[in-house]
Amino acid sequence: MTFERDFDQQTAVVTGGTRGLGAAITSAFLAAGASVHATYAGNEDAARAFAEKLGPLAERLRLHRFDVADHAACERFWNELGDAEPVHVLVNNAGIRRDAIAGAMKVGDWDAVIATNLSGSFHMSKFAIQRMSRARYGRIVMVSSPAGLHGFAGQANYGASKAGQIGLMRALAKEVGKRKITVNCVAPGFVDTELLADLPKEVRDEHVKTVPAGRFGTPDEIAFAVLSLAHPRASYVHGAVLEVTGGL
Repeated sequence: MTFERDFDQQTAVVTGGTRGLGAAITSAFLAAGASVHATYAGNEDAARAFAEKLGPLAERLRLHRFDVADHAACERFWNELGDAEPVHVLVNNAGIRRDAIAGAMKVGDWDAVIATNLSGSFHMSKFAIQRMSRARYGRIVMVSSPAGLHGFAGQANYGASKAGQIGLMRALAKEVGKRKITVNCVAPGFVDTELLADLPKEVRDEHVKTVPAGRFGTPDEIAFAVLSLAHPRASYVHGAVLEVTGGL
């Protein structure tokens, strides 16, 4: 199944949309006909390099540099978009990891992960909902994690942020469902991106052994799940968590 032209005349906002999973999601929306506003926190070179690789698709891409953990910066972003261009899809993908066992975790690492992964999702969703409510249409997808469902040692901050995303999603789903806005989560398992690049080979090998599919996922497989939930025909998929884990 492909989504070719399924998102023609639609506009998507993808946070953390220039690297890793975000780059794959942005690319998939562009390939399906959407215009995309991709946000990134600070890596200017990576954002520009990503845009250059897109070729003609980059004509429908706009890059925005700001930190989703900053409520005022998020508000400025939405205000600068204005009402002339409707936004049909928001993908809350921006996320960071600062792993450590809880007894040794720095307070700053706890705060940073919660601020980006959870508060960032709230900030962006808040302003998206205001616009989508006026239009009586919208799709919001949170990129969560099985860590939010099951918990993993060494990831108390990350797991808490991802569990919080799921709770946020379910609350929003109850608030906005009557306005033809759907809110859902995709929970990717182990995916070959730079977020896992710092794992030693022996640790990666051990993780692979836990996956019934016998491999890590690919960014394109996660992007497919995100576009499925964001599709105009996915109007009755609401308040759900779609695990894309290879059976983990």
